[in-house]
Amino acid sequence: MARTARSVHARKKRRKVLEQAKGYRGTKHSSYKRAKEQVWKSGVYAYEGRKQRKRDFRALWIQRINAGAREHDLSYSRLIHGLRLAEVDLDRKILADLAVTEPEIFGAIVAQAKNALDGKSVDRRVEVERSTEPEQPSPSASRTTEAPAEQAEEVQTSDEDLEATDAASRKAEELNVDLSSVEGTGQGGRITVGDVEKAAKGGE
Repeated sequence: MARTARSVHARKKRRKVLEQAKGYRGTKHSSYKRAKEQVWKSGVYAYEGRKQRKRDFRALWIQRINAGAREHDLSYSRLIHGLRLAEVDLDRKILADLAVTEPEIFGAIVAQAKNALDGKSVDRRVEVERSTEPEQPSPSASRTTEAPAEQAEEVQTSDEDLEATDAASRKAEELNVDLSSVEGTGQGGRITVGDVEKAAKGGE
C-alpha cells in the first residue's frame, strides 16, 4: 500500500506551533516537542486567567455598588433584590460605573429600588436634578483676574476695529508693526499680510 505524502501539512502544523511559541525561553521556541507542550500549557493558563479576571472585576463592581448603596442607607443585597422587584435591568458593571461617575443617577435608581421594596409604585422614567450653579470665585482671585480681563477686552475691541486677518496679526507681531498705523487694502478694508509687509518696508 502506497504511503500518503503529508509533508506539506506536517510542516504547516509545526510552523504554526513554533510561531505561537515565539519568544519563549530555551528550546521552547525552537524544539517542536517542547514548543507544543508549552503552547498547550499557556492556553490552559490563559483560560484560567480570563476566568480569574472576570471574578476580580465582579468583586470590584460589587464593592463599588455596596459603597454607593450604603450612602443611601441600603445594603448591596437589598439593592439587588429591590432592582429585581422594580424590573430594572442593569448589570453590575453599569451600576458600578454610575455609582462612581454619576452619583445623582445612581441615587435615583436606589430610590426606585426602595420603592419596590416598600411596595410603592415604581416610576419607569427617572428625573435627575443637577446643580448647574457656577462656583463663585474668591475675592482675591477676582482682584487678580480683573485687570487682565479688562486688558483682554481692550485688545479684542481694538482687533475688531482694525479688522485684520489672523495671518496679518501674526505677521505684525513678527515684524513689530503697529496695526493701527497700517492701511488695509483687503475686502471691506481688512488688513492683509501684504499691507503689513508694505508698512514694515516703509518704516525701514
